[in-house]
Amino acid sequence: MEGRGHVAVRRDVRRSLTAAALDLFLAQGFDETTVDQIAEAAGVARRTFFRHFRVKEDAIFPDHDAMLREIVAHLDSASPLVPPLTAVTEAALMVVDTYAADPETSVKRYEVTRRVPSLREHEIAATSRYQRAFAAFLNERDGLGTPEGLDERDGAAGQRRLRHEVIAAAVVTTHNHVLRAWLRGGGTGDVRAHLSEALSGILAGLEPWLDDRARPGDDEDDVLVVVTRRGTPLWRIAQEIEAAR
Repeated sequence: MEGRGHVAVRRDVRRSLTAAALDLFLAQGFDETTVDQIAEAAGVARRTFFRHFRVKEDAIFPDHDAMLREIVAHLDSASPLVPPLTAVTEAALMVVDTYAADPETSVKRYEVTRRVPSLREHEIAATSRYQRAFAAFLNERDGLGTPEGLDERDGAAGQRRLRHEVIAAAVVTTHNHVLRAWLRGGGTGDVRAHLSEALSGILAGLEPWLDDRARPGDDEDDVLVVVTRRGTPLWRIAQEIEAAR
């Protein structure tokens, strides 16, 4: 119980520092605000600030390191029966949930980063790691090794890896577009539902390309025989069976 209480206290202090930093940045500017001012406004000592953040930029952003660990753990634990694009969609929704959990703070953060180019670059660098995690997961599900381990003559593997990169980029771009529209609107409405709908439409169009499958035509026979090769992922077999029902 004491451990949980300590974690709760740390979380509350961190939130207080973030709230103080955002208010000061909006009121007097990012460059004009010091760590001492943030700590004083939050009612803590300067050294307490540095227990939670390395620099003042870190004070306003979500804990992307912790979030990335959760995302990677989620993808690593995904059932082999779950289509990989479903697992990636779930991971993207986990990220947007962190913003939706505190709309007021998220909107203030967006306003600050919109004003300060260096903060926008900081955020872009942080969120780009999600794209790398998504692409790495898709590569793993497809049985591909690291780029360094690929034979440059293996054109098919290179093409599949390219497709994974494109899809990962599409997921992150969609997430960012929906999130920013929500933030510009004041953080109202169900951003999770909007993102889920947007990703469903985009990934539905990309999935056949990912799997080298043509879209089914209108003149399909009533009887469908599913043929799979040895080593086909379980999620693909389950999906083909479900589609054949």
